Amino acid sequence: MDPIKANVVPLIFRETNERERKEYEEQLNTLIGIYGDTADFAQPVWVGDPIPECDAIVFPQLIGAAFHYMDTLNQYGKPVVVITSQFGTVDMWDWELITYMRSHDLNVFSPYNIDLGKVIFRALGTRKHLQGAKFLMFQDDPGEGMQAYIFKRFYWWEKECSEQIEKAFGAKLYYHSWKDVNRKAAEYDPAEALALFESWHVPCEGLSDEQKIPVGQLYLAIKAEIDEMGGVDGIGANCLNESMYSQTTPCLIWNMLFEQFGIIWCCEGDTLSLISTYVLYQSLRQPIMMTNIYPFLVGKAAIHHEKIDDFPPVDDPENYALGVHCGYAGFTPRCFCSRWKVVPKVLAIVDEKAHVVDGELPAGDIVLAKINPTFDKITVIPGKIEKYVQFPGTDSRNASLLHYSNGEQVMEGLPSHHQMIITGKQKAPIAQVAKVFGWQMEVID
Repeated sequence: MDPIKANVVPLIFRETNERERKEYEEQLNTLIGIYGDTADFAQPVWVGDPIPECDAIVFPQLIGAAFHYMDTLNQYGKPVVVITSQFGTVDMWDWELITYMRSHDLNVFSPYNIDLGKVIFRALGTRKHLQGAKFLMFQDDPGEGMQAYIFKRFYWWEKECSEQIEKAFGAKLYYHSWKDVNRKAAEYDPAEALALFESWHVPCEGLSDEQKIPVGQLYLAIKAEIDEMGGVDGIGANCLNESMYSQTTPCLIWNMLFEQFGIIWCCEGDTLSLISTYVLYQSLRQPIMMTNIYPFLVGKAAIHHEKIDDFPPVDDPENYALGVHCGYAGFTPRCFCSRWKVVPKVLAIVDEKAHVVDGELPAGDIVLAKINPTFDKITVIPGKIEKYVQFPGTDSRNASLLHYSNGEQVMEGLPSHHQMIITGKQKAPIAQVAKVFGWQMEVID
C-alpha cells in the first residue's frame, strides 16, 4: 500500500532577486525528487496570494523579507514546513527565522533529516485522509459475553468514545453484527474456503483442515461486507468477548486484509487501538504490534491472568514488563516479523477450532505508544525488546520481554493495558506526528 500523500503548496517571496529565484527553482526540484513519494507539490504561489486547498505550505527558501509577513502567513491557517537545504533538510541559517515564526503562533516544522521530513508529510496526509475514513467493527452486545466482568470496564465500548473519535478525526465508525457475519460465513462452501486458505501459503503449525475451513469462510463473509461498503480503512471485531458466535478467530484474516488491501486492524473491538495503529503506522511506516502489557510492578495481578507462576528473573524488575496477547507476543502482520506462524488457539474462551498468530518483532529498540482517551495526548515509552520468553502450558506461550527506564512512572502514566509496540527509536518522529495532530506528547523515559 502506497503512503497517503500530503498536498502542499510551495510559497515564494516577491522580494527574491534573480539569483534567489533560480536557487528557489533548483531547491523546489530537489524537494520534489526527495519527497515526491510522500507529498504532491502544487505550483509555487507568491506569499500573500490566495492558495489552493492544501495540507501545508512549504518554504524551499527563506529570505529576510519573511520577518515582515507573519500576519500574512497566519491568515493562511496552515502548518508551515521549512526544508531549505540542498540535502532535503532545514538549513541551519534559518533557525532564527523559524523561532521568530513560532513566536508568532505559526506551527512550523523544520526536519533535520529526510526520514523525519517524510514522517511529517505522511502524518499531514493521514490527518487529511481521516476526514471521512471508514472503520468497520463487528460486534453485537460488547458489554456482555465470555468475560463481561473485564470488558465492561473498557472505554472503547462507550458511545462517548465512538463519538469522540468521529469528532476528533472526522472518521466514521460502522458497527456490523459479529453474530450475523459468522452465520453468513458458515454458508460458504468448505472446499472453496479450504482452497482459499491454502492459497495464502502462510506458515502453519498444528492446524487441521477443520481449523482452516472456518478461517476461509469467515474471510469470504467479511470481504463481502467490505466490498459492499467500499473504502474500508480499518477493521476489528469483538472477537474474544463474543467468541461464542464464531468457530474461529480473525487473526489471520486481519493479516491477509492488511497484506492485500492495506486495511489496518485492531483486536477485541478496541477502537482506541485501531485509531492509534492507523495514525502511527500510516505516519511512521514502521513495524507495529498490538499487545497487552504486564509490568512486573503489578505483581500477582498480572501473572495470575496469564496463569504463570512468576516473572522471569532480571536485575531491575521494576523496569520490565511482558508483552502478551492471546497466548503469544501480540498480533502483527507477518511482513513485520523476524518469526511468524499461525498456530492453534491458547485461550479457553475461544472455540476449539480457533487459531492465533505467533509472531515476533525483531529484538532491539522499540517504543510503546497509544493515543489517550482524551484524544489530545499521546503517551510514548521508549524501551527495548530484550528477548522472548516462554511459559509452556500457560496463557503466555511466547511473550516479549520489554525493558524501559522508569517503571514507576510507567505505572503512573500508562493510559491502557493495550499498547502499540513500534520498532526503532521513534520518540522524535512521533513528536512530529503529535505536532501535526495538535496533541500533547507525554514521554516516559
